[in-house]
Amino acid sequence: MKNGLVIKSTGSWYYVKTEEGEILPCKIKGTYRMKGIRATNPVAVGDQVTFSLSDEGSGLISAIEDRKNYIIRRSANLSKAYQLIASNIDQAILMITLKQPKTHLEFIDRYLVSAEAFRIPTILFFNKCDLYSAEEKSEMQALMALYSGIGYKSISLSLKTHENLDEVRSILSKKVSVLSGNSGVGKSTLLNQLDPNLKVKTSKISDYHRSGKHTTTNAEMYFFESGTRIIDTPGIKGFGTVDITKEELFHFFPEIFSHSKKCKFHNCLHVNEPECAVLEAVMNQQISESRYRSYFALLADMEDKYRK
Repeated sequence: MKNGLVIKSTGSWYYVKTEEGEILPCKIKGTYRMKGIRATNPVAVGDQVTFSLSDEGSGLISAIEDRKNYIIRRSANLSKAYQLIASNIDQAILMITLKQPKTHLEFIDRYLVSAEAFRIPTILFFNKCDLYSAEEKSEMQALMALYSGIGYKSISLSLKTHENLDEVRSILSKKVSVLSGNSGVGKSTLLNQLDPNLKVKTSKISDYHRSGKHTTTNAEMYFFESGTRIIDTPGIKGFGTVDITKEELFHFFPEIFSHSKKCKFHNCLHVNEPECAVLEAVMNQQISESRYRSYFALLADMEDKYRK
């Protein structure tokens, strides 16, 4: 038996880096699949696994070490609950753009809820700031102030002019980071700038939709100097929530949770209850309307699933 780290997932195949540095293609042992696993992919990039080697040189994964954490997205396959994106992560990096393509605020907030649920610190990179007009730069600064005020480190970034690229290197240094964002926000370009030898495939923005084309189709871990590791993920259009009840949801919005302690009722959902401190904070602009709208939209989604 051998031990190794899963560094790439391509559907049915997983590429495992052994302790000796060899990279081997592996599949999952058939019986392992039958344990009632609710994910479309029971093995994730970042997993430490045990596997046996066949005569053909491929491996058969028989065990996965306990994960310290993981991050997921809701699966498009309705028979499964979620898709594992990555595991054993030190921090999550969400890349955001105000145009080409535009990252919607609800997408940002859904991602942050997912990361909060698994206790993964998240940092926001606002990319393509070289493209923005004075008005758009003002909007970006307002968003950075909003999320920084909640507790999420936020930096502006231009991969074209290399603005703040050194700060990015420092943030990523010696950590395992999962890199996420919509297609076209610049994840592959960032990896290539951190190490030009990687030659990660990039793609131009679609002129018709002004949105990104998928260039990363599978999660993959990249290794850099000083122990830095980055897990690049496929371009993600949306995040769902799994195993969070509507009564728990507000716990994963830090500013809503903070104000909720002053609500009259301990089971307040912060929708239309009397003497709700959260609604009062929204009215007084202590909680942003965009964040509250994201909370309300997620709550509505949960209630729809419950009714179905």
